[in-house]
Amino acid sequence: MSKNGANLKKASTIPTDLSQDGVKQIAEELRKLLADVFALYVKTKNFHWHMSGRHFRDYHLLLDEHADQIFAMTDEVAERARKIGATTLHSITDIARYQRLKDNSKDSVAPKNMIAELCDDNEQLTRSLRGTHAICDKYDDVATASLIENWIDETERRVWFLAEIKADL
Repeated sequence: MSKNGANLKKASTIPTDLSQDGVKQIAEELRKLLADVFALYVKTKNFHWHMSGRHFRDYHLLLDEHADQIFAMTDEVAERARKIGATTLHSITDIARYQRLKDNSKDSVAPKNMIAELCDDNEQLTRSLRGTHAICDKYDDVATASLIENWIDETERRVWFLAEIKADL
């Protein structure tokens, strides 16, 4: 049995009326979402720290606000996985293994490229959230689906702000 399978079996003593298949699939999706959220958080903070240019203050503050909102999701995603009897990420290695969003380790990124990249990443996160919601619907996991609906709304708001800035650059 794989490490993840062993962890799922060990943690599955937590009572849930979700099927084992449902727990397994939802947990796998939550693991990917959590990895993406951590990756987006780090990228957003990276761009916040390295912002420059004439709109520095506005973009710096906006990205700090976005990073706080993104980081707040991490605990909710992880705790939801635990509530259904699954495990979640354990390390940076796990994040790298499961993340779908690309890192940006460049020494210098122009502000317009930062904004565009974050907009694209938030759009991708929205699509991933919708996909996870569909899996939750399949297994009648209304609690996880309800959380995801709020995360979609928050992510769409970030896309809206970033897209408005991107259109003006």
